Amino acid sequence: QLQASGGGLVQAGGSLRLSCTASRMIFSTFITYEMGWYRQPPGKPRELVATITSGRVTHYADSVTGRFTISRDNSKKSVKLQMNGLKPEDTGVYYCAAVGRSPSYWGQGTQVTVSS
Repeated sequence: QLQASGGGLVQAGGSLRLSCTASRMIFSTFITYEMGWYRQPPGKPRELVATITSGRVTHYADSVTGRFTISRDNSKKSVKLQMNGLKPEDTGVYYCAAVGRSPSYWGQGTQVTVSS
């Protein structure tokens, strides 16, 4: 249901933009979901990065506040994560997710690697 892209290798201090599209989800379903980005650092459990409601109310993990920005375009059924000021500890597999109701949907994950 969700296709994520935009990961890669970047030096510390750099920027990346992740994109996710719910191409197989109809519009009326997409707007009922809270969309989020989660990440799984190497050897650690998955953690919340940021979420955004259909009404564009956002929530961020403390570790990314001020550096990352989540946005969504309901008409395109898409959500993006702009990541600035990247740090090595931001390294991990990033997952796009449609949450807030059942069933939830998860994308395949995209690798983000930040070198020091």
